[in-house]
Amino acid sequence: MQVYDLSQQLEAGMPCYPGTPDPRFQPISTIESNGFSEQLLTVSSHTGTHIDLPSHILEGAPSLDTFDINSFFGNGLVLDVRNTRDGLITVDMLKPFHADIAECDFLLLCSGMSNVWGTSSYFEHYPTLSMEAAQWLASCPLKGVGVDMISVDAPDATDFPVHQILLQQELIIVENLANLFSLLHHTFLFCCFPLKLSQGEASPVRAVALVDDNKTFS
Repeated sequence: MQVYDLSQQLEAGMPCYPGTPDPRFQPISTIESNGFSEQLLTVSSHTGTHIDLPSHILEGAPSLDTFDINSFFGNGLVLDVRNTRDGLITVDMLKPFHADIAECDFLLLCSGMSNVWGTSSYFEHYPTLSMEAAQWLASCPLKGVGVDMISVDAPDATDFPVHQILLQQELIIVENLANLFSLLHHTFLFCCFPLKLSQGEASPVRAVALVDDNKTFS
């Protein structure tokens, strides 16, 4: 069994969604002065690798504290979507994997965008689900959908249609994943446990995959 870290590191100056404040790490105690070290963390709930819950977009929808802890782990599947046409992940790209998707809890889309994390390119030209593909996934028995991108919606989206479709079905959205390419052709247990936030609409997570290297997809 191996543990794969699928999370981006939280640090000053890290990429954040446009308009999201940069995280701050302020020392409030030092070993030299106080005998112990402590720091004050100021981060948006959407910083780094994080999950979105329905209340992020939908008025009156379920928030983090209404989700059972079992909602945040399950069988994972990574699909390679690096070769999309016109920047769209279509339903025709997903349907050939219907049997595998039906057996997983979290579908993770590997676009390769994590390779440009920390550059301006990370915020541009990433693929997104077509409306038909998002609706098709929303009809699948999934717990969530994850991406190695800044958002599941296009950079110029204002009404966040993919968020709307997935969150209306109470699917968890996981954004800013990393290292997904290493999980192609593997079966694994995916975990994205959030902070236990009251009424949270989102939370940073430490996303990981637990892999039994003796098992692979056919």
